[in-house]
Amino acid sequence: MKTKVTPLTTDFYEPTMAYGYRKSRKLEAPASFDYFFRECPFGGEFAIFAGLADLIDFVRDFKFSDEDVEYLRTGPLVDCDSEFFEWLREVNFSSLKIYAIPEGSAVFPKVPPVRVDGPLVIAQLLETYLLSLLNFPSLVTTNAARYRLAAGNDMVLLEFGLRRAQDGMRASHYAWIGGFDGTSNVQAAKDLGISPRGTMAHSFVSSFSDFADLRTRMLRVKNGEEKDFLSSVLNWRERLGYRGTNEGELAAFVGYAQAFPQALLALVDTYDTLRSGVPNFICVALALREFGYAARGIRIDSGDLAYLSREAKRMFGEADAKAQIVFLTRLVIGVSNDINEKILWSLREQEHAITLMGIGTAIATCDPQPSFGGVYKLVSVAGKSKIKLSNDAGKVTIPGRKDAYRLIGEDGKAILDLMVEAGAPAPRVGERVLARHPFKETKRAYVTPASVMPLYELVWDEGRAVKLPSRNEVRERVKAQLALMREDHLRRVNPTPYKISVSNELYRYMHDLWQEEAPIAELR
Repeated sequence: MKTKVTPLTTDFYEPTMAYGYRKSRKLEAPASFDYFFRECPFGGEFAIFAGLADLIDFVRDFKFSDEDVEYLRTGPLVDCDSEFFEWLREVNFSSLKIYAIPEGSAVFPKVPPVRVDGPLVIAQLLETYLLSLLNFPSLVTTNAARYRLAAGNDMVLLEFGLRRAQDGMRASHYAWIGGFDGTSNVQAAKDLGISPRGTMAHSFVSSFSDFADLRTRMLRVKNGEEKDFLSSVLNWRERLGYRGTNEGELAAFVGYAQAFPQALLALVDTYDTLRSGVPNFICVALALREFGYAARGIRIDSGDLAYLSREAKRMFGEADAKAQIVFLTRLVIGVSNDINEKILWSLREQEHAITLMGIGTAIATCDPQPSFGGVYKLVSVAGKSKIKLSNDAGKVTIPGRKDAYRLIGEDGKAILDLMVEAGAPAPRVGERVLARHPFKETKRAYVTPASVMPLYELVWDEGRAVKLPSRNEVRERVKAQLALMREDHLRRVNPTPYKISVSNELYRYMHDLWQEEAPIAELR
């Protein structure tokens, strides 16, 4: 999707550092930055990389306008010299090379999904834009992939989160990329080339009081003349023996069916799901069938979803038996009501008859983790590798320009990701390679891969975007990548950590640099 980020949508320290680099004459120093994360979101052991197409769109179109430059010159950067603002008018990202793991890939801590090479000041200037354009999409796509794993492949998942999301357009877009089947967001559906999906609100149902609220009793028979539709509905109510249902609700279903006879997905819990909503829907659905149309099903938005779905299915079966047809039992039984990943797993453990789930707040806001911990760190400048040290080993960076490979075992599943120094020979199929934990001396293993998957592709080459996959191809890649992982890496409870390794040569280089850069304490 096309982003609306502008050159001023950045942290203030980006233009101030740019000015500092200019004053220090570091403008053209060749540098490399890594985009990576330290922990997988949602307590899991995998993430899905997304947002790359957004980033490339932004990099291609980036340009400070005269208005942008004037704002900086007369406001927050008023003390900077005029040459800097002339430079800003011309600055762009055409001097960069961007390498990335393909969008939609499974990614893991410490292995950078993106490497940026280019002049220090230009590569630095990209930081905030890159983080804002990759972190949220990767979070939502990962969330959606986890929901798909929890729901199973046969469940229809619809994203209903626009009204609650911090970034509704991107939430809708990347929920679909991550495995959802559709969205209620009409603009996002248009952008994705799919049909928007939805039902009706409780307000539509409660706005009807009785049959007097209907403009007409009539409906045109498919490929035929108009007939009394309401009479057909009431005949079915009498035949099935439904008594005491809410008349306003029934009128609402009739009115919606008259407007959309091919698309009735009725919200049945406005008054009483089993005593009113489901019986009223059955009457309208059977009448529609008489007129040559097929209702789609029901949505339940409150209560015990597993129990209510089972009972609705039972009632469908009973009505089918009385009508001597097989029709209602084939219709959709959808649910909503603040469904999250935990509830999905709970429902999976129960007997239910649900075939569709509408998920809003939890998918769009990424409850319970509303942010992705991606960072952008300098790893090389002027040909010298750089390392960030910390008392917390988890925050120590892996220095230098790196290539990365995914090693696949004989069972067709990923064994580990291996980082090597950029330009070093790639691991070879059938040849044993020593893979080392980046920080723990004794954690190491020999691996003989059945296949080797290079992870990085050049996606932006000094002003030219390399052809990126379509949205559908990215969506299919997510599915393929999850199939590549062992089930114990993907499970919700106590997942097995995926192995992240470095070559023996990179391990030695990294730890030598660590010793070189770390101050030595003096004890007295």
